[in-house]
Amino acid sequence: MSAPRIAVVGGGLAGTAAALAAADGGAEVILFERRPVLGGLTSSIRRNGLSFDNGQHVFLRCCTAYRGFIDRIEANDQVFLQDRLDVPVLAPDGSRASIKRVKLPAPLHLAGSLARYSLLSVRERIALGRPALALSRLDPDDPSLESVSFGAWLTRHGQNDRAIERLWNLITLPTLNVPAAQASLGLAAKVFRVGLLDHLDAGDIGWSKVPLGELHGTFPARALGASGVEVVLGGHVSAMGRSGTGAFTVSCGARNEAFDAVVVATPLRVAAALGAFDREVDLERLGTSPIVNVHLVLDRTVTDLQIAACVDSPIQFVFDRTASSGVASGQCLAISLSAADSYIGLGSSELVSTFFEALGELFPRARDARLVDAVVTRERAATFRAAPLTRALRPQTATRIPGMFLAGAWCDTGWPATMEGAVRAGQQAASQALALLTSTRSEGPLQLEGAGA
Repeated sequence: MSAPRIAVVGGGLAGTAAALAAADGGAEVILFERRPVLGGLTSSIRRNGLSFDNGQHVFLRCCTAYRGFIDRIEANDQVFLQDRLDVPVLAPDGSRASIKRVKLPAPLHLAGSLARYSLLSVRERIALGRPALALSRLDPDDPSLESVSFGAWLTRHGQNDRAIERLWNLITLPTLNVPAAQASLGLAAKVFRVGLLDHLDAGDIGWSKVPLGELHGTFPARALGASGVEVVLGGHVSAMGRSGTGAFTVSCGARNEAFDAVVVATPLRVAAALGAFDREVDLERLGTSPIVNVHLVLDRTVTDLQIAACVDSPIQFVFDRTASSGVASGQCLAISLSAADSYIGLGSSELVSTFFEALGELFPRARDARLVDAVVTRERAATFRAAPLTRALRPQTATRIPGMFLAGAWCDTGWPATMEGAVRAGQQAASQALALLTSTRSEGPLQLEGAGA
């Protein structure tokens, strides 16, 4: 019996994870990606001989699916993972604190760091224990959490605006891409429990040592090729259809290929346009949230920090990307702005000016530095909006259309829109497709319901 044929539409993290998992399961796979490179929303651009990522994407030690994906594409030596969580937190007035762990059982591993968190008053630090303990007792899958905002919940648990802004949002913004006031309590509970409170080392932070275009493009392409997956770059899928025998036809340019199953791993609106959903998805209610990154190339080194969070500054997080960008002299700093609604519409020159000035307020050496180059990257629809009542709007990976599966960080994986969520969705969709095809081959032809997509 010939191997089942599976089409994967979309070559971002979800699509490449799905294609590899399907190939590993014995399927013949063709991956269609409309762009000339793999990587999707986690990619890079080249300018003046340097590489700039379209976003500063990080992962945590608890991101087991993503870390397994990195291992699968044989890129472990291309990423860095902290031995122990340690994030300096800076303020323009020179104040400095940190979020770091010690070798104590969770959640006590963070207690010392929070007790010494000098960016909050002693009273505010003492008050942190109540919500931290309450969060550790919440079940992220409890449906009742979906109707509550994380910000309102924090306020009820003794947190004032200053504590929310100077501590809680340092974690909420980059993981949920909305501030605590707008975030779903269920998704916030997922982040804080799995990432910080349940296990000692879960929150250790990792990031790519090379451009994301290499990590999520070149390395997956090699792994896909070695697994026998045909990758069609520049492959715009214009239509998908089904026959009465259960086969799917995927049209890409002059090609019309027949498949036993299809995994659609595109952005939400593209998936909807392809007719991939088995029910109406309210795209407007699910919403989107933007991310902006400002990359500043300086003529000198202005900080020795690899990563820093910031308060009382327009800068949220700053990362040293000198080595990965290819800068040989000076320093390249990437300023990452999550939930960037107030910045997405501003011009590049205004953004560069604003954040170069803000950089000097945090790092005095930057005041004397010369700006050699600057690049602004924008993702207007970087993630869905992780607001209350969002979970019911997120599609499942398995649809009621036999043989049709979805994959993306927007799927209901229980995780927010992160690299971990994308990989989990891709692997889950591939597993479900393989299980269905194995079952139908042993039981007889697949019977389809409804009209063609």
